[in-house]
Parts: sequence; C-alpha cells; structure tokens
Amino acid sequence: MINRCELFWLFLSGGLLLGVSLGANDAANVFGSAVGTRMLSFRRAAVIASLFVIAGAVIMGEGTSGTIGSLGITVDIINAFVISISAGISIFLMTFINVPVSTSQAVVGAIVGSNIYYGYSTNYTELTSIVISWVTSPVLGAIVAVLLLLIVKYIIRRTRIHLIKLDVILRNLLIVAGAFGAYSLGANNIANVVGVFIPVADIYDIGFLSDTGIPKHYMILLAGGIAIAVGIIFLSKRLMQTVGHNLMPLTPESALVVVLSHSIVLFLFSSVWLRDIVHSIGMPWFPMVPVSSSQVIIGAIVGLSILKRANEINTKRLGVIFSGWIISPPLAAILVYILLRLNQLVF
Repeated sequence: MINRCELFWLFLSGGLLLGVSLGANDAANVFGSAVGTRMLSFRRAAVIASLFVIAGAVIMGEGTSGTIGSLGITVDIINAFVISISAGISIFLMTFINVPVSTSQAVVGAIVGSNIYYGYSTNYTELTSIVISWVTSPVLGAIVAVLLLLIVKYIIRRTRIHLIKLDVILRNLLIVAGAFGAYSLGANNIANVVGVFIPVADIYDIGFLSDTGIPKHYMILLAGGIAIAVGIIFLSKRLMQTVGHNLMPLTPESALVVVLSHSIVLFLFSSVWLRDIVHSIGMPWFPMVPVSSSQVIIGAIVGLSILKRANEINTKRLGVIFSGWIISPPLAAILVYILLRLNQLVF
C-alpha cells in the first residue's frame, strides 16, 4: 500500500519531468551563445547553470509560484499531475513538429482547461497579468537589448580595448551573465514546474527533510530546481552547442547583450522584494508571473536586428515561433480536459 508521502512524490513526478524538459531546453538561452562559440566548455556551463538555477528557484521562486497556484482551484494532487502531464505532452507534440513553444503558456493553458472541466472560475485578474506579460516581456527584452548594446558599444569605443583583451573580458562577462540568467530562470520558471502542486502540499507528508522544520513549499521548490538542473546536465548539451543561429547570427557583444536582457527581464518579473520596495513609494511594478525565457530571448534578438537595420532575421522561422505561441495554450487546455475526462471514465 502506497502511503501519502509516496503518493505525493509519485504525482509530483509529473511536474519534475516538466522541470527536466525545461532545463534541457531553456539552459541554451543563458549559456548557449558562450558554449556554441566555444568561449566556455559545456561542462563548466552546465555546473554553473545548475547551481544558480537551484538557488534562484529556492530563494525567489515563491513569488511566481504563488501566482500560478492562485490562477485556479487545484482540486487535488491528481489534477495537478494531469495539468503537468498535459503541458508536457503539448510541448512534446509541438517540438516534434519543430515548433518551439513556451512552457509558461502550456502550463497556463492546462490550468484554464482544468478549471473549465471542473466548472471552476479562473482568476481572470491573474490570467490577464500573465497574458499581458506574454506580450510585454519580448518587447521589454527588445528595449533592454537595444539599450545595452548601445552602452556596450559606447564603452568599447571610448576605452579602445585591444581585441585580445576584449575577447577575454567578453568571455568572463558571458559567464557572469549566464549565472545571473540561470538564477533568474530558476526564480521565474520554477512556477511552471511545481506551482500547481504547492497549494495541495499541506495535506500531504512530503517526507523530504520534513524534520528540519523548513516549510513544505521550500522543499518542493528545491525539488523542482534539482529537476531543472538534471535537465541541464544530462539533456541540454546538443541544444547549447547549436543555439543562437536559427534567427540571426550573433557577434560576441550581441550574444552578451541578449543573455543580459533575458536575465534582467526574468528577474524583474520574479523579484518580490524589488516589487515591494517600488510599491512602498506608490509606483507600479511588474506582476510576479512566469514569463517565457525563449520569448524574451527572441524579443532581444529582434530588437538588435531592428537597431542594426539588418536583413539577417529569419522571418519565416519567426512566423513559425509565433504560431507556436498562439497554439500551445489551447492545445494544453484541450489535452487536460481529455485526460481528466478519461480519468473520470476509467476510475
């Protein structure tokens, strides 16, 4: 007989598998440029990314996870499992036909599908914030990238750094930017991995370090961060080595700017303490919602292309990516509805 602790971890495996997939795909957004251009070995990049993604998930992951958890009513652990599996299947299907998708969009679509199935109302305030972020985050990525590139070029022009020394500096900065990017990725996207499980965790004995007195949600965030790290270490190598050339070739300076833009935008949508500071002086701030790492990267690349007035952007590929963003939420919603219906019929 399976006890409640084992049952929780059995169903949490759905979210952890989603975390492995996220690590395998999104690690390329933070270290792909450095590894692809041989400025950094994959092994070193994977270790740095894994450590910082776990740190980001545990230290700052509570903000966006709370938003995902409040998007709808998670009926039980089985429902949370079905939501994760449906999101994972939709991502697999879209990837199979070579259409990149957003994990955030797939998870949100699955939650909305679950709400429709059970007849529960969706928290449309939170949903609106999330949908708006899908539009604003790539635009913000483009703006930040343009500003950063102008600053970097100004500094290089004024300092007249020798090319060899510049190469060393860029290599070190890419490592720092990648570490920051991994931290921001963990902080922001951990919600996609375990956000739907946190609301139902209180009724289960999760066992994992439970005697330490550490709140359960931190244990779940840690488990999710480790799952993402597993995906980075064991499954991201091929994508890391080839990323960065599908949309537009990147110079070392542009690669640094793209990674930094991605890191800054994800951090802005994840930082509860920064939000609280800004709110304390009566100013608006970004909602604590999971945004797509890939969308921000693409926005940054498109922004640089516009700045350079370049014709190198692969518009056909960009159109395919946009179609994936539109299709993945309803696909995940349909899948979760079908799976919940099958579960009802069988059990």
